[in-house]
Amino acid sequence: MKNWKSSLLGMALLGLSAGSFAAPQELDRVVTIVNNNVILQSDVNSMLKTVRMNAAGQNQPLPSDTVLKDQIMEKLIIETLQLQQAEQFGIRIDDTRLDQAIAQLAAERQMSIPQLQQELASFGISYPEFREQMRRDLTASEARTIQVRRRINILPQEVDTLAEQLSQHEQQGTRYNISHIQLRLEEGASAAERDQVAKAAQDLVNQLKSGADFANLAYSYSKGPKALQGGAWGWMRKEEMPTIFADQIESQGNGAIIGPFRSGVGYHILKVNQVEGLETVSVTEVNARHILVKTSVILSDDAAKKQLMEARRAIMAGERNFADVAQSMSADPGSAVNGGDLGWQTPDVYVPEFKDKVENLPKGNISEPFKTVHGWHIVEVLDRRNVDRTDAAGKNRAYRILFSRKFNEEAQAWLQELRAGAFIEKPEYANDQG
Repeated sequence: MKNWKSSLLGMALLGLSAGSFAAPQELDRVVTIVNNNVILQSDVNSMLKTVRMNAAGQNQPLPSDTVLKDQIMEKLIIETLQLQQAEQFGIRIDDTRLDQAIAQLAAERQMSIPQLQQELASFGISYPEFREQMRRDLTASEARTIQVRRRINILPQEVDTLAEQLSQHEQQGTRYNISHIQLRLEEGASAAERDQVAKAAQDLVNQLKSGADFANLAYSYSKGPKALQGGAWGWMRKEEMPTIFADQIESQGNGAIIGPFRSGVGYHILKVNQVEGLETVSVTEVNARHILVKTSVILSDDAAKKQLMEARRAIMAGERNFADVAQSMSADPGSAVNGGDLGWQTPDVYVPEFKDKVENLPKGNISEPFKTVHGWHIVEVLDRRNVDRTDAAGKNRAYRILFSRKFNEEAQAWLQELRAGAFIEKPEYANDQG
């Protein structure tokens, strides 16, 4: 699509030039004006070829040419309006991104790029013409996404409600192997006594999350009905559990610790030992600490590396403490104040070189100095643990479903508003009416 004024002028000049030597011959013509742009007959013809190629590849029958051309014209009008929006936003699809999109398309069709080019040629579509249509599609899509995202509002309550509905559906027939600790609260207990029991329950949860054996703690502290069995209730479906248990268990996976939560008789802690019939999500978290040295105009790569090598030698020799060294020399202010401690994180949050170290470094070892985009590091892995993320994964899934629903609804509304506010004219139709 081109600026319609310059396009009409160019065609007029071509017509004058051609008329000096031969009978006038139509090279192209404007079929629709959309605001300050035009859609040419060549645009319609080009998209018609593409539609026919796609339909042939999917063995999809097409409507009559009249209906098909009307559909193509509507698509080109909507595309032009979106491209005008993209121009306002300054959206540009560079060649690298375009090449990636074309490679992905070819892979989805189980073709190489040369094979795709051959198929295009068989339908009379030149590869440069196809590339530019792909560029327009990507540009229009990005403009649409930017505008529609601004119109979408998803409330946390919506996510929680849908996640609960999905969880209930998935848990039909799911069986849980659970264990239980109950800390009794005497009737008429004072506020201080209630606080003391609550604190004791939270202390047990902290011990369990640090790796303490559930059965041992149940034998020692539980006043529940299964205390002498180490708190083990065995396998049950949610409908077979005490209501207070079923209300707490949502979509937790193997090893999940739930609680403490309160009932009329005291505080409770549950452990999900195993789950059958429920897809669970577990991730490995790493607790690491590091020391960062950044290079500058006065500190070269070699000098930074040597500083860390000396620091590492001193720490391993017992001459200095890792935390003290981090506080005194690390250029990462967020972790330096904590002795270089980065806390529990999934390795994916780190840049690739750092991620590789914390995933593969044996616990308790200090790495050799290595470089990332942030500078030079040494890192020590303090511990690793598997963490159940089934509940978070369920909420993420619910959010994606809600976003997809609302995006499709809002996209249609936005496109309708865009079209309603546009100047659209078909010159041939106007001339016929005149």
